[in-house]
Amino acid sequence: MATITSRNKTNGIVRGNRVETQLAPPHPARMKNRDPFKYFKTSPEIIRLAVMMYVRFPLSLRNVEDLLHERGIDVSHEAVRFWWHRLGPLFAAEINKRRVAGLKSSRWRWHLDEMFVKINGERHYLWRAVDHEGEVLESFVTKTRDKKAALKFLKKAMRKHGRSDIIVTDRLRSYGAAMKAIGNADRQETRRWLNNRAENSHLPFRRRERAMLRFRRVRSLQKFAAIHASIYNLFNSERSLYSRSNFKRNRALALAEWRNLCTA
Repeated sequence: MATITSRNKTNGIVRGNRVETQLAPPHPARMKNRDPFKYFKTSPEIIRLAVMMYVRFPLSLRNVEDLLHERGIDVSHEAVRFWWHRLGPLFAAEINKRRVAGLKSSRWRWHLDEMFVKINGERHYLWRAVDHEGEVLESFVTKTRDKKAALKFLKKAMRKHGRSDIIVTDRLRSYGAAMKAIGNADRQETRRWLNNRAENSHLPFRRRERAMLRFRRVRSLQKFAAIHASIYNLFNSERSLYSRSNFKRNRALALAEWRNLCTA
């Protein structure tokens, strides 16, 4: 049975029986001496809009340039490239800091899966972990998908989120070997169709990847995957699970939270 997601009056998200405050007000002491927009001539509002459009939607840099031009905003595609490279990680880090960390319900069930991505014609693997509600927990790029790579990915996810009660995977042997190595073999589930949650979560990234045409370096792929996951988590709304009015309210709140990132 699907879990209904909605926001309550405390500016949070209700997921099943829990309430998570998605973004909290920035801490004054932490943000006082930090102004990432200080040396930019373009306004922060335009920079945030450009980065959101490029990362969130399957648009090329020139597509973003054209769409901004239609709004009367004159920026080059190279400026958009520089902004997402420079400020995208800051936005992602701010989202992650201001979200509630270590939710117990996120440890109930993880879905792990890997997808192949070509870098300069060479196949690499993007490992992704999502929770039972579609929240992207971790993304990790490797050249192989053997036991060593799976073990490294699992350890990275557990360092950040703790141990999950149930871990759903496909029948790739690397998962079983890695789970056995960390003593989680009894928590693994591999039944057919059970991992559709993870496989479906690849679709937004795949659409975005096609618009980018290709990645040239492992570092670029890892960087973009992390930024994309954070922004996806902020704006993700399973609109088919609740009413139109709730969806519109969730979307408006997420957009307001995005516009408030990295503000003094």
